Amino acid sequence: MSKVSVPKGTRDFLPKQVARRKYIFSVIEDTFKTYGYLPIETPTMENLSTLTGKYGEEGDRLLFKVLNNGDFLADVNPDDLSQKSSGKVISQISKRGLRYDLTVPFARFVVMHQHEIQLPFKRYQIQQVWRADRPQRGRYQEFYQCDADIVGSDSLMYEAELVQIYASVFRRLGIKVKILINNRKILYGLAEAAGITDKFMEMTISIDKLDKIGKDGVIQEMCARGIRNDQAQKVLALLQNSSLDVIAKEFQNLEHGNTGIQEIKTVMEYLDDSVPELTFDISLARGLNYYTGCILEVKIDADAYPELSMGSIGGGGRYDDLTGIFGLKDVSGVGVSFGAERIYDIMEELSLFPDDVEKDIQILFLALDSESHKYAFIQVTKLREAGIACDLYPEPAKMKKQMAYANARNVPFVSIIGDNERESNVVTLKNMQSGHQVTIHTDKLISQIKSDFKSL
Repeated sequence: MSKVSVPKGTRDFLPKQVARRKYIFSVIEDTFKTYGYLPIETPTMENLSTLTGKYGEEGDRLLFKVLNNGDFLADVNPDDLSQKSSGKVISQISKRGLRYDLTVPFARFVVMHQHEIQLPFKRYQIQQVWRADRPQRGRYQEFYQCDADIVGSDSLMYEAELVQIYASVFRRLGIKVKILINNRKILYGLAEAAGITDKFMEMTISIDKLDKIGKDGVIQEMCARGIRNDQAQKVLALLQNSSLDVIAKEFQNLEHGNTGIQEIKTVMEYLDDSVPELTFDISLARGLNYYTGCILEVKIDADAYPELSMGSIGGGGRYDDLTGIFGLKDVSGVGVSFGAERIYDIMEELSLFPDDVEKDIQILFLALDSESHKYAFIQVTKLREAGIACDLYPEPAKMKKQMAYANARNVPFVSIIGDNERESNVVTLKNMQSGHQVTIHTDKLISQIKSDFKSL
């Protein structure tokens, strides 16, 4: 018999983990709602024509393809099959794929429902995505994204608003972060200054790997992509600048670069130093093809957590015409995403989850005999109808067995029901931590629990 397992890059979640994940989602969702975003959902699968060509060459490679229904090989060209032409074969056997992110499906959603939504449209979405990436710490093949986007407005106010959302969420979660900001127009200015505008995408893909492969690695990568060594060196020299004013001098005759600098300054003027976590980083590239303006990325504060090594835990940016690829031109958008899986790992490692996140039932009833068990069931029903989380052990088993179950569930209170409780119409609650017991008449049980549960 083969060993039972789950596919690589996927995980099961135990109740404790689910409770903690829901806490993260609830903080993020509550913040989205506070800023006026509306919830939507899109299908797990999208047509491959919707997904391909939107994420760059690496993104296309990481798409999970779904085989066509039925005999998927029936209509494949025999020559393509015999020549093992995977690209041609895939297009014939797979028409759908699992969504790679939530942004491209959102663009498709906007086009399909453009007459049912009001622009500017602010949406949030918390759903799973899939990427055929190599699993490692903080990186999985199946994971949740928590996105907020606005479409239908060019206003840089929204970039500032999304920075505020990032700051608010991570402050509430207790994680110290750095929010990095750059602009794709500034990156284009780098390409202009180095004379490689025709290699702009090759340059940004290389720059995006700076943290992983270092300066020498980026130069080698650019050269391998057809950029001359002196041009690559020029780009790396410009990347050493950390001041917008210094960059402005370098870009004074470059239209795109200057526009990008002004957009960054406008965002910062909106925020007026209210988000000290925000830092300009000219090397921030965000390799996805659809970004056209400001780009954002969130990383843990390395100074606060020198022992932690983790990639980005959030990112996003402006896309001027993402819906244009689906036929709806000139609809600008901007959005951000939270990396929920990495956030979870960080909070677990730093013990940042509140103590009551995993709160289970408040009371577990234990019965000594079958009649007491029925009596306890009536009490449990009353408490549940009043919104009090409680449970009843399924049978009047030996007390040692029932108490072991109570300890395993880590319940704060148990109520042991026997002849005396049943005949007196009372309930005795035992505090499992202190051992203190109190007897309460059933008529007053609900009000007593709701008004002063902690003192019981």
